[in-house]
Amino acid sequence: MPIEFLGIGATNDGSETHPRSGGSFDPRYTVELARAHQDHGWDRVLTAYGSGSPDPAQAAALIATATDSLKLLVAHRPNVSVPTFAAKTLATLDHISAGRTTVHVITGGSDHEQAREGDRLPKDARYTRTREYIQILKEAWTRHESFDYSGEVYSFEDFVADVFPVQQPRPDISFGGSSDAAYAVGTAEADIFCLWGEPLADTREQIDRVRREALAAGRTTPPRIQVAFRPILGATPDEAWAKAEGIVRQIEARKGVPGTDRRRGPGAPQNTGSQRLLAIADRGDRHDTILYSGTAKATGGAGNSNALVGTPEQVAEALLAYVDLGVDIISARGYDTLADAVEFGDTVIPLVRAEVARRDAARPSASSSASASAA
Repeated sequence: MPIEFLGIGATNDGSETHPRSGGSFDPRYTVELARAHQDHGWDRVLTAYGSGSPDPAQAAALIATATDSLKLLVAHRPNVSVPTFAAKTLATLDHISAGRTTVHVITGGSDHEQAREGDRLPKDARYTRTREYIQILKEAWTRHESFDYSGEVYSFEDFVADVFPVQQPRPDISFGGSSDAAYAVGTAEADIFCLWGEPLADTREQIDRVRREALAAGRTTPPRIQVAFRPILGATPDEAWAKAEGIVRQIEARKGVPGTDRRRGPGAPQNTGSQRLLAIADRGDRHDTILYSGTAKATGGAGNSNALVGTPEQVAEALLAYVDLGVDIISARGYDTLADAVEFGDTVIPLVRAEVARRDAARPSASSSASASAA
């Protein structure tokens, strides 16, 4: 089965290693970066969400009009609008993009960050809200007659949309989280379950749990699995590791600089995913062949922060080990966002795609296997 690659639809040129050169929303850069992803082998880009960041739906609309094949993953938090309104917004965006839109629903892992926009629900209640939100999105996208909804969080009567997605039956819904509550919601409701890059054994445990809980929730097909990394490439292994160590020094030097990362809030991370990354870093900086947790440790476990460090061939080989575990989508972004997207797209993506295609071609089909057994 073909592997998909997800990049970042950033709206400015800043990163953890260097400040942005202009404002938070730079339309020229947003389009340039998106076109670079489209032109260098990527399938989709994420427009991310932060309490003070540019609106990811409008950034995605700009990208949609500036590209013709690049798909969009739009981050959305349930606390910022009612689900019927979000359903219409995303259905409209699906028309603007000619059926290229997917939504990534973010429950929110930091009380402090959620409170910046007036959301004071405790964590478990946020997951209850997310479950209902996703259910309502699905219903609003697929029902052409009015319906009622009565839940713990949302209740309404006689709603019917007048705009429906281009994609049938509906756009996919992406979801991430590592807590028990996250697994309960994501395995029951999401089309894509997102994980941060962890060592292979830890990732295998998470994938197995997603599949078990999806089956227990009554699903015949589990969510597809996405895993995220920060690739750091070099012409030689030594060059790549020297580059990785330099990136950590740059991250460390920017700690405490105003505006570097406001999404998590002060203090130790509350979300289980970041806690897992820090626990892995405590086990050592290097894992498996080239997984590096020094970058995660330097950022305090902030978001997608574990790196794969090596030559393009080494990084491709490491990614294929995750494909072997059942990963369907690889999310990746570098620290020099534009240049790294081009380099990764030109050097790593073709290697991974070629090997996945070779394995698929070598694998006997179900029909040929059945014929051989009958003979």
